[in-house]
Amino acid sequence: MTTTPPAPPTTDWWRDAVFYQVYIRSFADGGDDGVGDLAGLRDRLPQLAELGVDALWINPFYPSPMADHGYDVADPRDVEPVFGDLADFDAVLAQAHDLGIRVTIDLVPNHTSDQRDWFVAALAAGPGSPERARYVFRDGQGPDGATPPNNWPSIFGGPAWTRVPDGQWYLHLFAPEQPDLDFTHPEVLADLEQTLRFWLNRGVDGFRIDVAHGMAKAPGLPDVAFDSDTGLFDDHGPDDPRLDQDGVHDIHRLVRRVVDGYPGAMTVGEVWVSSEERLARYLRPDELHSAFNFRLLTADWTTTDLRAAVVDSLAAVATTPAPACWVLSNHDRPRHVTRYGGGEIGTRRARAAALLQLALPGMAFVYNGDEVGMPDVDLPDEALTDPVWFRSGGTDRGRDACRIPLPWSGQEPPYGFSHGTQTWLPMPAGWAGLTVEAQAGDPDSMLSLYRRALALRREVTGELTWDEAPEDCLAFRRDLGDRQLLVLVNLGGEPVRVPAGEVLLVSAELAEGALPVDAAVWLAV
Repeated sequence: MTTTPPAPPTTDWWRDAVFYQVYIRSFADGGDDGVGDLAGLRDRLPQLAELGVDALWINPFYPSPMADHGYDVADPRDVEPVFGDLADFDAVLAQAHDLGIRVTIDLVPNHTSDQRDWFVAALAAGPGSPERARYVFRDGQGPDGATPPNNWPSIFGGPAWTRVPDGQWYLHLFAPEQPDLDFTHPEVLADLEQTLRFWLNRGVDGFRIDVAHGMAKAPGLPDVAFDSDTGLFDDHGPDDPRLDQDGVHDIHRLVRRVVDGYPGAMTVGEVWVSSEERLARYLRPDELHSAFNFRLLTADWTTTDLRAAVVDSLAAVATTPAPACWVLSNHDRPRHVTRYGGGEIGTRRARAAALLQLALPGMAFVYNGDEVGMPDVDLPDEALTDPVWFRSGGTDRGRDACRIPLPWSGQEPPYGFSHGTQTWLPMPAGWAGLTVEAQAGDPDSMLSLYRRALALRREVTGELTWDEAPEDCLAFRRDLGDRQLLVLVNLGGEPVRVPAGEVLLVSAELAEGALPVDAAVWLAV
């Protein structure tokens, strides 16, 4: 094994870092099969350094049958051949570190693939076996056990239980190909620790923990008491017996004990919970270093919603050692260009949102494609691949629309994404102006805006203080050397006068000293 030394162990490097989310299938294809891979990522690392990001978060690249595009992990300590091999990963790690970019990777502890050796052995061993004890197998209800053990719905739609030929049922909060592990079993905990050390010893700088509010189920597996006909990741509060159970915190303490043995390594959790108070429990000194707060991602484009998202997110971490963690888009939710209205208006608002997000104190995550203003793409039925589409019987189109491959160069698909002609999800015509190549030389492009914002952000420090603002505007200040950064976002229906100060960055051209509608400005005052 080739080991790569981690970046210098500045313990708190992540507290105000900008992470770039690499959805590996859709970032860059180093070959010609139309699927992004580690070789493609390595080729494009210099461009990410030029963008100015501090760290990567790489979505799962582990061996997987791809029932959920890598979140069904068959081996958590290897690389899926479609993406490369361990030598390719080590090369990405080494080059990223050489460029001053840290590397964090996805950890998927809640479940495995149904093709992992453990689950194959569990099916073969039969009821009551030690092999089955690693997963959540139960007898069914009724005289012949033909009814599932309880009424739990899968987050992907349909029931959360699948029956096996010998009559028992196994639990899967997601797809049937993703059986849940039983974290009361010591071998499951030991395996998690082995996985953490495997990657930390290679030199990774941390982990994004998938479904970090999962893993622990309510004792006795009681029925749910809510309407199960709900959307992906809908939060049902602390009474949901599937998620956010007290036992999950013991698992995070185990993870933290391991990670603390590697100076500078960190964790960020995907935590969908019902309140800021419950989120704060995951951020105690001996648990997660940080957690996504999805308030900004789910907020509407209104002054009330966006201000509440900022206020509540800062309040959530105020009593914890963790910084706030801001995200506008990811691989599970509609991209914010589309969410804000699509087309010209969505792009205009996305530019302003970028200046809002990147001016806030704490960590920021940029989803690959945010920096060029990618929208969602309306795909034909036959192109859809998300298990949500199939599990919902075609009533929920799933998440493919926000996972389209990134356009790099050229006039037509695949826009430099692949050396081949086809891509795993089809890329639309008309994206020539959206490519990295087209935007790199345009000082007014979304890409140029992100580059300048990321460079200026390094000089911004201190807490956020709200400032007086015109109606339907947000205004706040932070420190900028011996001056202050004043951020103004106009969400109203009319241009607003820009206060006196040096204009550092603006998302839309000022008109006679006024900030246009759906625009933001950074001022040094």
